[in-house]
Amino acid sequence: MAKHIFVTGGVVSALGKGIASASIGYLLKSRGLRVTLQKCDPYLNVDPGTMSPFQHGEVFVTRDGAETDLDLGHYERFVDTDLTQDNNVTAGQIYEAVIRNERKGEYLGGTVQVIPHVTNEIKRRITCLADGGGVDVVITEIGGTVGDIESLPFLEAIRQMRLDNAIEDTLFVHLTLVPYIKTAGELKTKPTQHSVRALRDIGIQPDVLICRTERPLTEELKKKIALFCNVEVRAVIDARDVESIYEVPLRFHTDGLDDIVLEKMKIEDHEPDLSRMEQMVERIKRPGREVDIAICGKYVGLKDAYKSIVEAFIHAGAENDARVNLIWIDAEDVERSGGAEEALAGCDGLLVPGGFGERGIEGKILSVAHARSEGMPFLGICLGLHVAVVEFARSECGLAGANSTEFDPDTPHPVIDLLPEQKEIEEMGGTMRLGGCACRLVAGTTAREAYGRDEVVERHRHRYEYNNDYRERLESRGLVSAGVNPEKNLVEIIEAPDHPWFVACQFHPEFLSRPGRAHPLFKGLVRAALDRRCARCDDTDCDVRAAAEGGAS
Repeated sequence: MAKHIFVTGGVVSALGKGIASASIGYLLKSRGLRVTLQKCDPYLNVDPGTMSPFQHGEVFVTRDGAETDLDLGHYERFVDTDLTQDNNVTAGQIYEAVIRNERKGEYLGGTVQVIPHVTNEIKRRITCLADGGGVDVVITEIGGTVGDIESLPFLEAIRQMRLDNAIEDTLFVHLTLVPYIKTAGELKTKPTQHSVRALRDIGIQPDVLICRTERPLTEELKKKIALFCNVEVRAVIDARDVESIYEVPLRFHTDGLDDIVLEKMKIEDHEPDLSRMEQMVERIKRPGREVDIAICGKYVGLKDAYKSIVEAFIHAGAENDARVNLIWIDAEDVERSGGAEEALAGCDGLLVPGGFGERGIEGKILSVAHARSEGMPFLGICLGLHVAVVEFARSECGLAGANSTEFDPDTPHPVIDLLPEQKEIEEMGGTMRLGGCACRLVAGTTAREAYGRDEVVERHRHRYEYNNDYRERLESRGLVSAGVNPEKNLVEIIEAPDHPWFVACQFHPEFLSRPGRAHPLFKGLVRAALDRRCARCDDTDCDVRAAAEGGAS
C-alpha cells in the first residue's frame, strides 16, 4: 500500500505549501521512491478554468486536458512527471459527485451529510491515486489555511485517514509562519503555536513543522516551538527565504527533512541523488551573462498569472548560462502610447503570452509589429500567435481590419476564428481545446531546428484558431506554417520570413519546461536574445561575447 503525506498551512496564505510539497516529492524521488502529488482546493468551483487570473493566478493544464491549480506546475517541474485530472481535487468536484450519487440513489435513501458522505468522497479521491500500485508515496496538499470553514471537510478526511491506516502509513506536515517583528528585534513563535493549536482542535497532531522565516531559527527557538507544539526538536524545519525556489529541497535535505520522513514512515533508506538540482541552482545563482526579455501582457500586475512562463525562462536562462531579466509591459500602456518603441527600448527579446479578452490587444499587436520590423527575437504563445497572425495579415497582406472574431465578430478578415466544434458550445468550463495534441514540424524551420525532431506533443488551452481559409494567402506573402496538427490540419506554429528568431505557437510550451531540461522554444528565444544583445555591444567590450567564447552553452 502507498503511504500518504499531508501538507497543511497555517497563519497566512501564500507561505509556499506548493513548493514545500513539491520539494518533499523531489527529495523522496531522489531516493528512488515512486511519488505522486495532489492538490485539494476547498473552493466550490469545479476547476479554476473559469476563474480570473487575478483571483487564482495561472491555470495549469495537464496532458489529459484538466484545468488545474498552478501548484500542479510546481509538482510536475520538481518531480519531473506528467500529472492528470486526478491530481487536482476541488470542493466543487466533491460536492458535485456526492449530489450525483444521491440523485442515483446510491446512498439507499439515507440522509446525505458532510460526514461520512463528503469525507468518504474526499478519501476516495486521495486513495485512488495509488490504485493499481506503481506509487510508493502520495503527497496531498490541502489548500487554504487552517481555520478556514471551507477546508474543514478536507482536514476531517485526512484526520480519518490516520485512523484508517497504520500510524507509519500517514504523516502530517504543517507549514507555518515565524514572523520577525522589526521593532522588537525578535522572531515570534506565537502565530505558529496558535496555528498548531487550531489544527489539534480539529484532531490532527502534526509530525513535522516547516517554519517560514526571514531570519534563522536558533536552537532555543526550535526547542520552544517543539515544546509548545508537541513535536520533536529535529522535526522543526527552518524554511528561510531563498534566492531561488530550486534551493528549497536542498535546504530541506540539509536540515534532514527527508531523513525524518523516511524514519517516521518506516521507509527503507537510500542515498539521494541531488546533482541535477544542485547544478541547476549553481547556474541560476552564478550566471555568466544576462539578457533582458519583455513580456507584453494583460496581467503583468500579477506575476502568478504567468508562473510557468517565469519558470521556463529560469530554466532556459540556466541552460544558456544567463540570467533572464523579465521586463513586464502592460499591453494597455503600449496601446495608449500608439507604439512600442519606447516600451521595448533596450530589450533583447519579446514574449506575448496567452490570455483572453480584447483588453490590450492592439498594444500587443503594436509590440509584435515592432519586434518583427526591428529583428527582435519573438515568441508568441496562444493569443501571442493570434496577434502575430493579425499583425502580419494587416501589414504584409493588405487585409485592412483583419482580426480575430474573439475581439471583432464583424471583422472583414477573420484570420483567427472560433474552432468549428466550439460554435455550438454554451458552457464555458472545461470546453476548450485542452491537453496534449500532436504537432508535426516542417523541415528547415526554426521550430524544427529547435526541437530536433519531426513531431511533438504539446498542451493546449484555447477556443480560437488560425483560420485555414486565409492560410494560402498569408503563406504567399511569406508567413511560414512551421508546425501543423496532423489530425485536423490546424496550424500550430508560425514563423516570420527573413527574421533572426520569430516564432509563435498555438499551444503552451511553458507547461513542459523542466529544471535541467528547458523547453526548446524558450531556450531558443533566450539564445537568440543573447545573440542580439551581443551584436549590439562593441566587439571589444562585450561580456556576453566573452562568456560565449569562454564555452557557455
